[in-house]
Amino acid sequence: MSGVDLRIREVHLFQRHVTLRLPFRFGAATVTQCPQAFVQVHAEVNGRSFEGASAELMVPKWFDKSPALTHEQNFEQLRESLRNARDGLLASGTAMSSFAHSQTAGEAAVAVSVSRGLPRLAAQFGPALLDKAVADAALRAAGQSWVGGLRAGVLGDPWSGQLKLVRPTQVVLRHTVGLADRLTDSDPGTDPQDGLPATLQAAIERHGLHHFKLKLCGQIDADLERLMRIAEVLQRVGSDWRVTLDGNETFSDAASLGRFWQTLHNTPALAALLQRTLLLEQPLARAVALQESIATLGIGVPVILDESDDHASALEEGLALGYRGISSKACKGIYRSLANAHRIAQDPRLLLSGEDLTCQAGLAVQQDTLLAASLGVQHIERNGHHYVDGFGSAPADEAMAFVEAHPSLYDNASGRPHLAVRNGRLDLLSLHVTGFASAAMPQWRSLQPIH
Repeated sequence: MSGVDLRIREVHLFQRHVTLRLPFRFGAATVTQCPQAFVQVHAEVNGRSFEGASAELMVPKWFDKSPALTHEQNFEQLRESLRNARDGLLASGTAMSSFAHSQTAGEAAVAVSVSRGLPRLAAQFGPALLDKAVADAALRAAGQSWVGGLRAGVLGDPWSGQLKLVRPTQVVLRHTVGLADRLTDSDPGTDPQDGLPATLQAAIERHGLHHFKLKLCGQIDADLERLMRIAEVLQRVGSDWRVTLDGNETFSDAASLGRFWQTLHNTPALAALLQRTLLLEQPLARAVALQESIATLGIGVPVILDESDDHASALEEGLALGYRGISSKACKGIYRSLANAHRIAQDPRLLLSGEDLTCQAGLAVQQDTLLAASLGVQHIERNGHHYVDGFGSAPADEAMAFVEAHPSLYDNASGRPHLAVRNGRLDLLSLHVTGFASAAMPQWRSLQPIH
């Protein structure tokens, strides 16, 4: 099967307010609430109409970390990116493959957003969401699932036919430990009255967790103290636990990163944690990350890019400076993930990681998880299950529609649906359905239009 040519007839943009059950602190930002964006497209294929959809949280202080901007200004940046992407996609009127739409309308929209002052990472947000929704419509038109459609070339991209795609049945969940997270029940703080785990210790006991993502603040004394406390908690898990470290752009130059890592290495209480560290994610600020070499710093784990992944050549530039891989995040674009996976498959020393933008239950977590797992990612950061109470403010019947469509992925035992984490893993079998990882749709009438 060749790529499915679609003519885009309608694009609708929506949002829904999300309140976090626990404050999520990363870098210099603390998030307690933000909107989730939704995209609905109607595409025509051979005279028939097909719907496609996607969703993604509009997290502040990640796409643009300027302290001069308020959270609301960050949200509006992402809304503008969505509007520019919608306008570009509707302007074409030509039937073409999903990938061709991305390369023409999507790239044009990025250029428009950048010309209006948006950072490239924010400028990519709108096109990335529309790419997912258009791909969903193309797969439904072809009667194919995500993995089957990639193998059949439905999206028309140049990489799928060369990738060793897998049809994953499960994936390990890597639990995020934010900078404001309580570690044990004895830590000061008030538990939310929702019956869900409020501390790292409680989450381990409830979900059988064994993989973790630890946020760094870049301040050596604070990081040392917190990492040692986390290590004490994780020692109770047994010997099979693993961690990744997230620098969140907190280091201003390679020299400061080198000093920080040497201090960690010289701290005996962290020896077990460093032995179980799988990677270090984006420690340097994006302004310098692709300007300074890290090859001689002596960091004993792979260092990968995340926020620097705002242009097509970012991975190659990073590899030349000593980086060993890059993250897959659907908010940066499904085709970026496919292209990076293809490059990484050529060198066994490189790795593709699966990271999270607080993907919410429903479309966002389903599409992002299946994207990464189909590319061979074995463990993926999933923090939406932790910082938000299930489907949050979504209507109860919308949440139940997703639970009934994907019963192995969600747990409704408490009467409120949540992501089902069993023995530290997610069951992905129910995501192999026609379309992009979902047999349910949001209740569009319940969402607020983005004008």
